[in-house]
Amino acid sequence: MRVVSMVGKVCVLLAVIAAPAGAQLRSQIVAEGLTAPVAFIPDPTSHTRFFIVEQGGLIRVLDAGVVLPTPFLDLRASILPGGEQGLLGMAFAPDAATSGRLFVNFTSPSGNIVVARFRRAPAHALTADPTSRFDLIWPGGVPYIPHPVNTNHNGGHLAFGPDGYLYIGTGDGGSGNDPAHNAQDPQSLLGKMLRIDVNVPDTHSTGYRIPPDNPFLDGQPVAALGEIWDFGLRNPWRYNFDDFGSGATGALLIGDVGQGAREEIDYEPAGSGGRNYGWVLREGTIATPGIDPNDPARQPAYLPLTNPLFDYVRTIGRTVTGGFVYRGSQLPAAYRGRYFVADSSTSIVGTIGFSVNPSTREAAFVDAFDHTGELGGSLGGPVSFGRDHDGELYLVSLAGRILKIVSPEAPGPPTALVATVSGRTVSLQWTPPAAGAAPTGYRLEAGASAGAANIGTFSSGTTPSIGVANVPDGTYFVRVRALRNDVVGPPSNEVQVIVAACPLPAAPGGLQRVGSGNTVVLTWTAAAGATSYVVEAGSSQGAANLASINTGGAISLTTGAPNGVYYVRVRGLNGCGLSPPTNELVVMVP
Repeated sequence: MRVVSMVGKVCVLLAVIAAPAGAQLRSQIVAEGLTAPVAFIPDPTSHTRFFIVEQGGLIRVLDAGVVLPTPFLDLRASILPGGEQGLLGMAFAPDAATSGRLFVNFTSPSGNIVVARFRRAPAHALTADPTSRFDLIWPGGVPYIPHPVNTNHNGGHLAFGPDGYLYIGTGDGGSGNDPAHNAQDPQSLLGKMLRIDVNVPDTHSTGYRIPPDNPFLDGQPVAALGEIWDFGLRNPWRYNFDDFGSGATGALLIGDVGQGAREEIDYEPAGSGGRNYGWVLREGTIATPGIDPNDPARQPAYLPLTNPLFDYVRTIGRTVTGGFVYRGSQLPAAYRGRYFVADSSTSIVGTIGFSVNPSTREAAFVDAFDHTGELGGSLGGPVSFGRDHDGELYLVSLAGRILKIVSPEAPGPPTALVATVSGRTVSLQWTPPAAGAAPTGYRLEAGASAGAANIGTFSSGTTPSIGVANVPDGTYFVRVRALRNDVVGPPSNEVQVIVAACPLPAAPGGLQRVGSGNTVVLTWTAAAGATSYVVEAGSSQGAANLASINTGGAISLTTGAPNGVYYVRVRGLNGCGLSPPTNELVVMVP
């Protein structure tokens, strides 16, 4: 919890302090020409495919850098767009790679909040099945969360927590000063963070269960609807979990849009629901102007009220966009563990440093930096952040662009990765990056499925090739990344490598030369498992720089050779690769 004097320091920091020299950021256009995008979500079945949620009702597909003409889902006939309404959020279920389930959040033509379940079949399809739609059924038996006639403060974001449950942030119902006192009403789902279990059969009557550890099920400290996780939010536009990579805490960080005095970021340690963030009695760390704390109709549902980690005055920005704690690898180490945040009204993008008390798990503000200028200045209203499977971050601009946050210290991706297999030896070669900082090394990743690195990750030197011996049988998906000190670049193309149970032939034996002169006759004994033989000749011991001749299945070779000295050996060959060599002969041709 922070005091008001600290808030003033935070505001000054965000307004005037730039990022440290040598740790600058840049923005890179990923997609443009979009219509009011509000969310950018990775496909759980692909590392190169993303979904772009447009407020007007379309979900677009970005596949390998190309926006496809056919939408993933078209909800234009089901929503009420404009202002703060429309198609506002989307999240894939944790098991979406197999179940194909996803959830969307939108305002209906009547202005109510709808959370609907869809399915894609198969789970990697480029379109969702519109006939699979099921609108979750809320208390009162209605397929929507009732919203007053006001068009603002709908919330709209969806996110699954590391606990597997779906978190739904709802606005207070709109207008000014929450006239119905919804955010503090235990029997209203508005102005809350909700937490539900959607891992139920398709035939389930409401589409969700209430998790047994939700905080108000025992009626303490207040008798409230079981879906409620937290009280006292005004309009939680974007929130996410610190749940990726080394050092992740699982904490929930909420960007709650203010009214006339403060914008705030709330920090909630993992599993610490049941908090009251104070709206409408508190706006950020101050008492809400115009609200009488002694008014009987304006009392908190319960105490204490929880102060934000961070808030700022509305001369800096008026619509906070919550982001992510960065724990990727393509930005310098100085950014790891910092919280990226934006304000869509002024297009400010900054980072917040914080420390976590290991005993209480509560966070305390440390510092803040403004990165707007580095990222390009005019960003067109950043309304959301996205995070890919590598933990790298993206900005969603309401003006129609998706921007990736990158570092000039990062090397570009290697290209033209190819793999060859000889027995149990896998040889990889690639072309160094054509752009970005010069690599100081390379990192190879191997996984059991596309994009995965669950089998192994290891670094190599600056040479764009490597051989790996004694690889166990299996199918591997392999890619390579360039390194620049502690910064890891984006991946190369991916190759599939199959190492099968297939023995190499035994080494041939008894290599000898028969006869003399310029006609060279070589003979050797057969090798078990060999289907053909390769005769190698070089200008020095062990070399094959002068000739490599396949003899078919014969165990002899007759050839004419120019005058010179040759170092010769023979290897057996089959579908698994080459055998070890025979003894080596020194052949002199006069």
